[in-house]
Amino acid sequence: MNLSYYPGCTLKTKAKNLEDSAVASMAALGVNLVELPRWNCCGTVYSFAEDEELHQLAPVRNLIRVKEVESNKVVTICSFCYNTLKRANLLITNDPEKRNTLNTFMEEEIDYNGEVEVVHLLEVLRDEVGWQSISQKVQLPLKGLKVAPYYGCTLLRPQAVAIDNVERPTIMHDLLQALGAEVVDFPFATECCGSYQILSNPDFVSHCVWDILSSALRWGAEAVALSCPMCDFNLGQKQKELRQTHSGFKGIPILYFTQLLALSLGLDPEVCRFELNYVDPRPLLESKGLLRQ
Repeated sequence: MNLSYYPGCTLKTKAKNLEDSAVASMAALGVNLVELPRWNCCGTVYSFAEDEELHQLAPVRNLIRVKEVESNKVVTICSFCYNTLKRANLLITNDPEKRNTLNTFMEEEIDYNGEVEVVHLLEVLRDEVGWQSISQKVQLPLKGLKVAPYYGCTLLRPQAVAIDNVERPTIMHDLLQALGAEVVDFPFATECCGSYQILSNPDFVSHCVWDILSSALRWGAEAVALSCPMCDFNLGQKQKELRQTHSGFKGIPILYFTQLLALSLGLDPEVCRFELNYVDPRPLLESKGLLRQ
């Protein structure tokens, strides 16, 4: 199966551990992620301004790229990219006036009328591959590894773009169970990590990160799994500070769900790029017998 794939900027720079593990894992599952030609930054954050159509040019141009390759579906891996593309697509589909304005402004592009479906990689794993099929292809079950799935905001909010139940998502839980991990459900799984407040209000982000990680640890997690590079940065990078401000906090590895998927499928650990993780997960994985020597 071939699927058009939009990587976004961060996966080509700071989050190569997310992209490399994702592409390799999907190939092992029989899904070829075909990177879009001439893609551009999605704009990162969806604009909340009702009268600012120009901010939608970036995500809509990427959807046009999908249409140009005669595909009707595009998969994203980064949660922020998913949220931005999905919401721009809904705007084009549901607002004829704005759709006409954008198509008129982009006179050098073909018209876009919402022909493309935007999906997240977790949806592909659930709906196209299936948990049972994934479980059958696991070569190295993550037995004994206690993982807390962390969803954050952009996969679930607003409800119109949510990939799962907004209040009680299970999609990442189900994947981790298929991989053989012990899933730790904890109360802060859908709380915001602070996002881009890291730039203007880092103390607030420290508070958010502490709430999330201390909750995961209290509920018995040994690692946290996620899909968002922004969440990964905040939850990982802030741990050095938390070790200094909170006595007894020793840290907890933060992993992309794709890294755990690649590991369980028996792929070379090199594709996981663990050296790029803010908190090195390799000692934990070695202690569980999950890293080949």
